[in-house]
Amino acid sequence: MKIRGGNYNYTIFFLHYTPKANCQPSLSSHSFQQPLLVSSTSLLYASNLHLRFLVSLFCINRTKMSQGEGKDEIKPTLSPYEEAMEALSSLITKRSRADKSNKGDKYELLFDYIKILELEEPIKKMKIIHVAGTKGKGSTCAFTESILRNCGFHTGLFTSPHLIDVRERFRLDGMDICEEKFLAYFWWCFDRFKERATDEVPMPTYFRFLALLAFKIFAAEQVDVAILEVGLGGKYDATNVVENPVVCGIASLGYDHMEILGNTLGQIAGEKAGIFKRGVPAFTVPQPDEAMLVLEEKASELDVHLEVAAPLDASVLSGLHLGLEGEHQYINAGLAIALCSTWLQRTGHVEINYLKEMTHLPEQFVKGLATAALQGRAQIVPDQLIESESLGDLVFYLDGAHSPESMDVCAKWFSLAIKGDYKQHNSYASNHGHNELGPSHDSVEISHHEASKKSSTQFLLFNCMSVRDPELLLPRLVRACASHGVHFQKALFVPNVSVYYKVGTSASTADTQVDLSWQLTLQRIWENLVRGEKGNDVKNTDHTYEEVTDDLEKGAQSCENSKVFPSLPVAINWLRDTVRKNRSGRSQVLVTGSLHLVGDVLRLVKK
Repeated sequence: MKIRGGNYNYTIFFLHYTPKANCQPSLSSHSFQQPLLVSSTSLLYASNLHLRFLVSLFCINRTKMSQGEGKDEIKPTLSPYEEAMEALSSLITKRSRADKSNKGDKYELLFDYIKILELEEPIKKMKIIHVAGTKGKGSTCAFTESILRNCGFHTGLFTSPHLIDVRERFRLDGMDICEEKFLAYFWWCFDRFKERATDEVPMPTYFRFLALLAFKIFAAEQVDVAILEVGLGGKYDATNVVENPVVCGIASLGYDHMEILGNTLGQIAGEKAGIFKRGVPAFTVPQPDEAMLVLEEKASELDVHLEVAAPLDASVLSGLHLGLEGEHQYINAGLAIALCSTWLQRTGHVEINYLKEMTHLPEQFVKGLATAALQGRAQIVPDQLIESESLGDLVFYLDGAHSPESMDVCAKWFSLAIKGDYKQHNSYASNHGHNELGPSHDSVEISHHEASKKSSTQFLLFNCMSVRDPELLLPRLVRACASHGVHFQKALFVPNVSVYYKVGTSASTADTQVDLSWQLTLQRIWENLVRGEKGNDVKNTDHTYEEVTDDLEKGAQSCENSKVFPSLPVAINWLRDTVRKNRSGRSQVLVTGSLHLVGDVLRLVKK
């Protein structure tokens, strides 16, 4: 139905669905006496005594009109989803995460927000698995969700960050939440906060809103289990409002976010251990002594039974492979098995302790481990444009590693992957439209005979946040690759396409005047590093930069071993052109340093 009002046309439609109806809503329309007094997108919902949860969403498709010669010219503006992304973007602050100057940083505000959303009791009733860690926590959560889903449970998974679409953060039964449901829950929460915001209880900040939205989604969808990945740290993370999880996990610890969490492994471990709850069992993986000592102390203070989960023995997978690539994933898989086994026991679903039976796993566990999927971690993606011209000539190896320790792991995975038999499994799930993220083992399959005809060249495509220390990251990466006989012909440094203050498909910048000072710093570090590895004297080296004027490389700053490009698309086009000029070779590109960069590359190469 369309309603005329002011300078807008309003088309109002209702979507009705139940939580487990797999997002196939029915459509109906209604009229309002005063439609312009209604919020542009809202959620109406009710539940009955049988806990059947009915959600009715109405969206108003608003189109701007201009007056001209007595006729209305209709010009479409934002779609309902884009409007939601604009609203979400308004919650992003441009302050450093370590800045405590905003009232919204007060942790106790989270409990006010929970009351506003009427979530106190629903959260208490949730059967939650809570996971923190420096690296591997996202993979551990993905394995955990997949195992319990394959055991027949209705699962909810909250992870961060997203790579392409914010809905990736909220998975129901292994699939990204559909757009209709997302909009329904989003606007119900956003409008409630907006209506009740005060100086003392302001609108929640970006991540806090998303975490609260996850609780709302999982409560309304009545999930059997909610798996929550900590966003940052643990003690003061928005997910830590959970007072009584079923079981907690701490994945591998290392140096990251030190401006917030502390400069020592002990301080970082203390922040991560903040998710421990009195009497709730917890598991961790083998840790450095300094970190393990702190974890054990914190556990003892809270009467937490803390166990170290052993890495998974590959022999129990019955010949199958983990759904997530890399040897380090066996550590994360072992932690996931411990979490799932304990959850099943503590919720009364099984009597068997699978931790004591590690020589044999149930079929559901094996299937869950083999079909787990998570974008941007040890992911192999052929460039779609070049692939249509020549199979396997340009392949991207994507891993969002951004700490010194994860650089070692990433380098080892990349080195082994490119030296394999060219049957590299692609753990990227083909979820165009992002309605599902089930496992997809599409692979780059090239026979030894074909491969022997082409030489391979390795490139590095890199960026990292300025709060990271590239003097630590890049040497670890270079030396770990070199130990496996892998050397990069060139490193390419680019700014991220995505901007941190905006969410959605339009959250990118086309500004050709982007500041490249950080990328030039990375380039200088790289040139000194490579020259040092080659045995050249790097002291007082004045690098000669060549500004390339060719259209394809417009604005690129070139050195002997590296290039700085003004944008990611220009860098991708340069790689494609390089491949086209050398059909006898194959280009293998490691993309790392930032999950945001990985997401930007996926947007471009999967088109």
